[in-house]
Amino acid sequence: MKTEGRNAVLELLKTDKTVDKILLEKGAQGSLGKIFAEARKKDIRVQSVDKKALDKESVEKRHQGVIAYTTDFVYSDLYSLDKGENSLLVLCDGIEDVHNLGSILRVAECAGAAGVIIPKAKGASVTDAVIRISAGAAEHIGVAKVPSINYAIDELKKLGYWIYALEAGGDCIYDTKLTGKVALVVGGEDSGVKRLTREKCDQVLSIPLFGKVNSLNASVALGIAVYEVVRART
Repeated sequence: MKTEGRNAVLELLKTDKTVDKILLEKGAQGSLGKIFAEARKKDIRVQSVDKKALDKESVEKRHQGVIAYTTDFVYSDLYSLDKGENSLLVLCDGIEDVHNLGSILRVAECAGAAGVIIPKAKGASVTDAVIRISAGAAEHIGVAKVPSINYAIDELKKLGYWIYALEAGGDCIYDTKLTGKVALVVGGEDSGVKRLTREKCDQVLSIPLFGKVNSLNASVALGIAVYEVVRART
């Protein structure tokens, strides 16, 4: 698996994950020089190459002068994400766009969520692009892949979680007591949270909208919601 981009590679080097090698653009300075220094400290092989070589290896041609090679992304066990009292989890119900998934991982990690849960089918997986878009957050937050989101909801309820779907037409999120174990379900880009999934949730929560557009991007909506949970607990 390739991790591309300066921030993503710097975050990768802060973890215990095995990095096989790093391709670094010749004449590395600034943050690229910092990456080189950190890699040398960990005895990681660094190859100095020209930009054309990086362009050839890059998936999206946005490598920013560095590509790290690691083993494939290791998913977490669903139950390992449970961190006890006040644990916060995010469930992705049909998030198919890698940019949205990468942004969701970044938002969830920044808010201190214990993990993100995605389905094995009908949704984006953690790819090189997702890791890059997450700006390194994918290296610090657990991601569990489950048979279905509804399966995860049933299992989380057994562990004492309150499950909230983020969807239009629900109760105002600002009027809800978001304490204890909380799991937020964010829906796909077009369909939102599926009907059967909404019915399994304990409550549907909505973010007030005052403009002419009737919806928010999935990662933006999640950002508002997770920080409302943070606010309620501080």
